[in-house]
Amino acid sequence: MSRFETGGTLTHASANAALAAGLQRIAAGATVVDCTPLTQFDSSALAVLLAWQRAATKRGAALEIVNLPTGLASLAQVYGVDALLTPQPARH
Repeated sequence: MSRFETGGTLTHASANAALAAGLQRIAAGATVVDCTPLTQFDSSALAVLLAWQRAATKRGAALEIVNLPTGLASLAQVYGVDALLTPQPARH
């Protein structure tokens, strides 16, 4: 299983670069993203994580998000997208 880490910051200002970097990793076969380094974030982080998951699903894989910061998990719950941040079965 191939994994990659988020950066320490994932906000509106860094979202486009983070999105592109993650999409490259997913295209290369990554199936796990580790959020351990993530300490500074806003709702843009949720958008990036969801976009990464969609990209993995299009490849027929699930993207596992591990070590999601508590604050970001709470934000996902407020927005009602917390269930979307769990791995979904691959569609064939």
